[in-house]
Amino acid sequence: MAETLKGRIAAEAKALGFDALRFTSADAVRGAGEALDAFLADGRQGDMAWLATTAERRKAPRALWPQARSVIALGLNYGRGTDPLAVLEEKSRGAISIYAQGDDYHDILRDKLKPLAARVQALTESEVKVFVDTAPVMEKPLAARAGLGWQGKHTNLVSREFGSWLFIGAIFTTAEIAPDLAEEDHCGACRRCLDICPTHAFTAPYELDARACISYLTIEHKGHIAPRYRVAMGNRIFGCDDCLAVCPWNKFAQSGREAKLAARAGSDNPPLSELLVLDDAAFRARYRGTPIKRTGRDRFMRNVLIAAGNSDDASLAPLVEARLDDPSPLVRAMAVWALARLAPRRFNALRGSHCAGETDPVVRSEWLEEAA
Repeated sequence: MAETLKGRIAAEAKALGFDALRFTSADAVRGAGEALDAFLADGRQGDMAWLATTAERRKAPRALWPQARSVIALGLNYGRGTDPLAVLEEKSRGAISIYAQGDDYHDILRDKLKPLAARVQALTESEVKVFVDTAPVMEKPLAARAGLGWQGKHTNLVSREFGSWLFIGAIFTTAEIAPDLAEEDHCGACRRCLDICPTHAFTAPYELDARACISYLTIEHKGHIAPRYRVAMGNRIFGCDDCLAVCPWNKFAQSGREAKLAARAGSDNPPLSELLVLDDAAFRARYRGTPIKRTGRDRFMRNVLIAAGNSDDASLAPLVEARLDDPSPLVRAMAVWALARLAPRRFNALRGSHCAGETDPVVRSEWLEEAA
């Protein structure tokens, strides 16, 4: 009977477009709580304060919802079958992580999870809750325990069928459903994901210091980006796919089949010249309904200016210079840094007048640095 139920749920999930589904219990995920405590104790979460404030609820599904008995872990393949690292050689274009080039995956998954959860509720006469990367749920350990894949040395989920390209969603239910077997770790001696990291953000296999991760720096980090990371960022303006893209298990991944996961026009690694002119209204219009919008225009422009500074494209200097008077100190500071690298003579010519009128200490300190 349990297998029949699982088969019916799997069929419903497939009909909705999910690529992978497994079941696990709602007990604590072995070792996940201890790993989270160590991560937080070292301060590796950076600006992500919510990880600490929700830590106890995050450690176990029943800590979040005591009535939960089973978890349905679901995966949606967003692989494209193309090399996401090729754009890193096109320095005058902004490299945007594959997951963020289309519609917001939260919306995509939620639109599929809700009807599936309703069906589970009807089939099991149980209560259900849907989670998509916004509640204090440890999706990756849960997905690994359910058998969707395993957490690789880059800390992300790896699937034998889909490589590192799975969006993860979860349905908690009060129904008792027989759990599936967890997936074994198949990383072996491989360390490609660790060795490719531009900022050396992995302190050890399976351990990430988010504060040095380009995905964190370009998306979650609210402040100025430290000089030691800027050159290593290259033209990555939103996220970083390096550690995901080199995983050898990707060779088994199929390209994404869901039309909604296709890149939006203008979001697929656009020219930096298009992005440097965006004001807040234009930014919101361009990235409405995408993950990029949540970061906000100022942080995004901060990233774009770093990419411009790394581009070796002097034709971008006038657009960079136009950002020297931007209302945001995040933007002004990186405009100064980028101008110094692209047009050092112009930087020196403007330094006196701009430095005299600058009130932000970080922006002022950028002016006081020697031109590259």
